[in-house]
Amino acid sequence: MGTPDLARTTLRALLGDPSLEVAAVVTQPDRPKGRDLKLQSPPVKDLALSAQLPVLQPARARDADFIARLAVFQPELVVVAAFGQLLPKAILDLPRYGCLNVHTSLLPRYRGAAPIQWAILNDDAETGVTIMKMDVGLDTGDIVSQEMTLIHAEDDSESLHHRLAQIGAELLLRTIPEFIQGRITPRPQPVEGVTLAPKIKKEDGRIDWSQTARKIWNQVRGLAPWPGAFTVLPAEPRPHLLKIWQAELTDATGEPGTVLQTDRAGILIACGQHSLKLLLVQREGGRRLTAQQFLAGHPLAAGQRFA
Repeated sequence: MGTPDLARTTLRALLGDPSLEVAAVVTQPDRPKGRDLKLQSPPVKDLALSAQLPVLQPARARDADFIARLAVFQPELVVVAAFGQLLPKAILDLPRYGCLNVHTSLLPRYRGAAPIQWAILNDDAETGVTIMKMDVGLDTGDIVSQEMTLIHAEDDSESLHHRLAQIGAELLLRTIPEFIQGRITPRPQPVEGVTLAPKIKKEDGRIDWSQTARKIWNQVRGLAPWPGAFTVLPAEPRPHLLKIWQAELTDATGEPGTVLQTDRAGILIACGQHSLKLLLVQREGGRRLTAQQFLAGHPLAAGQRFA
């Protein structure tokens, strides 16, 4: 059971293990996307169909009709990776060995929908993957296995997502046989250290230049590719949104939001503490440009202010 790219990585790993038989795949319904709002299938569905697997797409996982359809497959184990819906007890109790969830944090830290983004936003030095035996709560089940990875300065949410997806898939394949054979005893999550990772909203990307440069740098990294960290660019006849894709920290100081310097190396903006050099940006409706490319068409002068 899963929906986005992370779940596709998990499914691909399961399909590649000859000791496992994937009986069926459950994913979210097709959704309208893009400017033309055409229906698009989830990444997991595309892989499942290419593997000629049955695909179920319930609007609500707790619907009795869906649970009855799922029961027909008589699953011994259900693997869940970023499915997007809470599972009722009727599903959790259906498989002989229960339901294992691939969660991209070191639980109990970052229960919820956006653990990867919040790990970067909060300037964590490390994160990881937890394989959890699910219960009816939100990421509150017992821990079966965990693996840690460092968060590097060059990481953003996209690169960290790809690494955690691969770590999670490999950890799952190592965990399943140990778990099925009873060689792992799931352990309750610690009471201490519980934090939540709520769903990211578009407005979370708006930059407050009174914040420290490091906090804004983490915002740029943590919210790529969506919604992206953005600011308001002074322009005529009207201001434009400017999305920041890459930046680096500097020690320069000035009035928060003020352009301190512009050259081929970057656009230097003062923050509440220190400053940020913008390296890769994108004006609303435009394409991604290096600072040098951007300045060639949109001159900025020292002293101008970002809102």
